[in-house]
Amino acid sequence: MTADTAQSLARLAAERVDHRFKGLPPDADGLTVAELAGQRRNLFTGGFATPVLALSAERLEHNLKLMESYAARHGLAFAPHGKTSMAPQLFQRQIEHGAWGITLAVPHQVRVARAFGTRRVFLANELVDAAALRWIAAELDADPDFELVCYVDSVRGVELMDAALRDAGATRPVDVVVELAAGEGARTGVRTETGCAAVADAVAGTRTLRLVGVAGYEGEVPKADTERVTAWLRRLVALAADFDKAGRFAGLDEIVVSAGGSAWFDAVAEVFAEIPELSLPVLKLLRSGAYVSHDDGHYRKLTPFNRVPEEGALEPAFRLWTQVVSRPSAEQAFVNAGKRDAAYDLDLPFAQVIRRDGAERPATGVSVTALSDQHAWLATTPEADLEVGDWVGLGLSHPCTSFDKWQLIPVAEADGTVVDYVRTFF
Repeated sequence: MTADTAQSLARLAAERVDHRFKGLPPDADGLTVAELAGQRRNLFTGGFATPVLALSAERLEHNLKLMESYAARHGLAFAPHGKTSMAPQLFQRQIEHGAWGITLAVPHQVRVARAFGTRRVFLANELVDAAALRWIAAELDADPDFELVCYVDSVRGVELMDAALRDAGATRPVDVVVELAAGEGARTGVRTETGCAAVADAVAGTRTLRLVGVAGYEGEVPKADTERVTAWLRRLVALAADFDKAGRFAGLDEIVVSAGGSAWFDAVAEVFAEIPELSLPVLKLLRSGAYVSHDDGHYRKLTPFNRVPEEGALEPAFRLWTQVVSRPSAEQAFVNAGKRDAAYDLDLPFAQVIRRDGAERPATGVSVTALSDQHAWLATTPEADLEVGDWVGLGLSHPCTSFDKWQLIPVAEADGTVVDYVRTFF
């Protein structure tokens, strides 16, 4: 950890707890985050107010270690997508667990990462905003250790970048990779190899940009399955080889080839293992981000570890603790968390456990059927034992929209002891 990173994280620990941070104990107001963490309060008996989102300390560490070992085993560099958590503390832990750097999506996220000393950023998006480019040029010029790579996918985009960087007086070129689209009708990216060459030519015609590789996102492959994803990844590898044969990477130390969301990183590992010998070493850069907390829904179903169980298994680290506030009938109950607190863009939350008088049991016969702003609607069968005042632990789907609803998240051990708090910046 650099001195700058340590100082920035220390400032987070010195932040005062107050009304901004929901779910925390009201009597903790005025304490610093470090002081509150030092008290090692219990999530269930230490004054926390429902709803409160918690991360499992043990599962978080398990996931960090698992993806570190996976990337190393397959010869991959790893730049996990930071947009998932937007939590500099987790960025640092990911780097300590072997990450090459952090992937981000928009300039504001890069500013957050830089404020906490992140030295390597892969910006998995096109960047044509002049104000953002001026800031990035200043960061690169001021810090020779700062490395940034971003997408380009059009001649027009290259022209806009070049103009902004020349106006800014940039002295270091911005490293770029040509983004290969995942197919017709997919998201961003150049649709054809001929188009990719035209964009690469445009980059070569500037002094403000430097072509360092190729990249894309296989998660956007239409009707994605193993065959289609593998075929697209082989197109990406072939594009890198063609560019190299044409001498487009002359003068570099390495060639960047990057892909990898959270659903197909097994295919990425397999195809990247086939990359032929090029004129320079290849940085095989994986960018999966949802692994850090995993989930109980979307990514539990999609994770590649379902296809390769011998490689290990991620563990869902989030649980949203709520309280039953109304039991109007034998078939219905309401808890005090809704759209303001729980991710719902991919799946509704899942009722998992019930706590009463210090005892925890499975939430048998309880399911979430809908969300209002501040309530979850529960359907209950005759076997459900549920009373007003009970705590209900909900599993969540989609880590990205779970993190972004909470600014300060308790990290709790299995017995409920809260050992840390994770600060997010969305």
